[in-house]
Amino acid sequence: MRKAVSVASPSPTSSGLPTARAVDHHAFTVPRLDEAVAFFTGVLGGELCYREGPVEDSSGDWMTRKLGVHPRARAQVALVRLGAHCNLELFEYAAPGQITSPPGPNDVGGHHLALTVTDLGAAEEHLRRSGAVRLGPSDRDGSRRWFLTPVGMLLSLGGPGRRDGRRFVPTPRPRPNAAERSLGLLGVEHVSYTVADLDAATAFFTDVLGAEVVEGREDAADGPDGHWPPGAERCRRVLLRTGPTANVELRQSGRGATRSRPPLNSDVGGHHLAFFVDDVDAAAAHLRRQEGVTLMGEPETITEGPIAGDRWLYFGTPIGIQMEIINMPDGSLPYEAQTTARRATPGALRWHDRP
Repeated sequence: MRKAVSVASPSPTSSGLPTARAVDHHAFTVPRLDEAVAFFTGVLGGELCYREGPVEDSSGDWMTRKLGVHPRARAQVALVRLGAHCNLELFEYAAPGQITSPPGPNDVGGHHLALTVTDLGAAEEHLRRSGAVRLGPSDRDGSRRWFLTPVGMLLSLGGPGRRDGRRFVPTPRPRPNAAERSLGLLGVEHVSYTVADLDAATAFFTDVLGAEVVEGREDAADGPDGHWPPGAERCRRVLLRTGPTANVELRQSGRGATRSRPPLNSDVGGHHLAFFVDDVDAAAAHLRRQEGVTLMGEPETITEGPIAGDRWLYFGTPIGIQMEIINMPDGSLPYEAQTTARRATPGALRWHDRP
């Protein structure tokens, strides 16, 4: 059963995040970085753009101030482009007190990636042949199939769906590689986050970030027999358009949840959402004025490594999802001299464009 639910709408005076262009990347912390990179490149057809690390501060508190983790935490990072528009930033952390099991889908901090493919049956067969995933059942209406990756990340497959001009619908890259063709990958349709207060989270995305509500609904549990993924229960959901090339789904945590706080960046299952902005400092000034937002230090420009020139800042939100604003000088980043792979960029697109 599926029915609409009432959701918050952006206020008439809301202008959103100043100079924002698009979602830049989705970031996730995995238990084994090499295995995650191998899966997203070899099975799903992503392209590895760069790796960096270790990211650490052996004696100071930079890791705590800037990333919100233990001061002695140590991270390895990889950036994988998945499809035409999505960047995945994958972390492997070693940190004192690290939680090594990810949150469940109904826990606060639960999350998953939803992929769109040309043919759901063919995509399922591709995953079976890979031998790398645990396939779950389809949704009750048969529109989406769930699976677990070798590193415990939850993903789903769905068909192209409808084009209504409001939600972002992925399109394939002009020259897909063999894995993308076999999977029939069109791209990432949305990233999903489970939150403690759906209405507050929706209001933050619309009023502070400038997202547009596309759909609100109440669903039965996803699996036809019991609940799969484990912990999935009936919940309220909202789908938002976040810029020209990304959707975000917000899910209300509820019955069956075992965690009431989201994971840290350094925990397995930690995550953040990053926005490409033309002016990091102007965006930071806007965020500084928002109730419940905590800037993690001041904007910094990376001076060495594969993405030297990147200006960035993490910030905490009142809805429990950590976020980032960045400005990448794409076309002049050091990693580009080492590979033909390139990050997905917004190009000339701006936040309210609907290509």
